[in-house]
Amino acid sequence: MSNEIDPDIRTVLEYLHGHLEGLIRFDENVIPIKIVIDQEGRIVAPVMVAMLTAGDTVLHMPDEEDDSLHIMVTLEGFEETGVDGELADRWQIYHGEPDDVRWAIMHIDAARLDGLFYDGDALLVPNPLAGCEAAICRWANQDLVEGMRKACFEQHEVELNDPRLVGVDPLGFDVRGRFQVMRLASPEYLADEEAARSVLTRLSGK
Repeated sequence: MSNEIDPDIRTVLEYLHGHLEGLIRFDENVIPIKIVIDQEGRIVAPVMVAMLTAGDTVLHMPDEEDDSLHIMVTLEGFEETGVDGELADRWQIYHGEPDDVRWAIMHIDAARLDGLFYDGDALLVPNPLAGCEAAICRWANQDLVEGMRKACFEQHEVELNDPRLVGVDPLGFDVRGRFQVMRLASPEYLADEEAARSVLTRLSGK
């Protein structure tokens, strides 16, 4: 992800990162789902076996209303104990224990937001902060807990219990509470670790 990212693509990615809970439609079924974005920009989630064999699969984030983000996806199953097991670990860091025991990478075929359609390949944007994400999370969870609580309230008007930073990318920060994950949007593009630490410090009121 470079700071030359197309503004329209950035809008979609900001929306996606800010809505990690929604609905999944597979064939004639619609059920709730929670997702994460991996370091390659792919969507990951625990799934039912029936989802892996469904003909048409669409994510509605957060719901089926016209102004939501609608993502057509193709599912690729993986094993929690296999080479992609860290993706399951990432999901559980965000959301806890899953209800389903199968896992899938959801490849984006296309997406629609505000009446505009986007090609899936254009939305596959790797996270350049992947290498320093863990260090930023450790630092924030030691020094900025109360500040992140205040920042979440300022952006969302929701009091987040026991906030913990679980994810960082150039567009913002993912903060997990006891019952939900909130997105702290960054006012600027976070090109490197120094920028991420500086912006989160400012958002935290320090």
